[in-house]
This record gives sequence, structure tokens and C-alpha cells, in this order.
Amino acid sequence: QVQVVESGGGLVQAGGALRLSCTASGVISSINAMGWYRQAPGNQRDAVAHITSDGGTHYADSVKGRFTVSRDNAKNTVYLQMNSLKPEDTAVYYCNAYATIVPGGKEREYWGQGTRVTVSS
Repeated sequence: QVQVVESGGGLVQAGGALRLSCTASGVISSINAMGWYRQAPGNQRDAVAHITSDGGTHYADSVKGRFTVSRDNAKNTVYLQMNSLKPEDTAVYYCNAYATIVPGGKEREYWGQGTRVTVSS
């Protein structure tokens, strides 16, 4: 009922930048928080950044000052601007959204399939 699709991953050299996008679509009444996670090979999935519906943000210490999360509520889209990329940022980046499908309904968490980011040294 709710689909979450990420885009914008790719290969970039260390010091470069990428902008990831994530759009939620389908039967949606409201979206609260949206966020970005990442998972490197052999590692657990870790939180990177999230943003609430009113624009409040939170970042992992490892990306503070380099990554910026933003959203366009009209488009149900969240962005992750990644600057000064490092090889250790290499991972599959996943987006999630907390959404309701009917007014006053139960909020559920929806995940995308991920987009791969590779930072070469």
C-alpha cells in the first residue's frame, strides 16, 4: 500500500558529493518521520539521519557537518545531501518512512530497497 523508493546512489571519489532522494507513494494519509540508514558489508544497519514532519533533524555523529537531510512534504520526499564523502561512507543506504494510510490510523514503518553508495579512495 505504501512504496518507498530510493535513488541517487553511485560511485564517487573521496571528497566528492552525492544527493540521495527517497519518495513514498501509494495510499498515504500522513507521513511523520522519514529517515536514512546505511549498511556496509558485514555490518548492521545503522541510522544516519532522520527528519520529522515539522523539520526537526538528527544526525549520527559520524556524518554531522557533512550530511544534510531535508524533505519536501508536498512530494512525500526526503533528501540526503552527502558532502566530503569518505571511503567509510560506502554502504547501501536505505530510506524509511513512518506513515498512516487512513486518518487517525496506526502508524507503520515502511522501508525502501536501498541504493548503493561507493566512495573510492
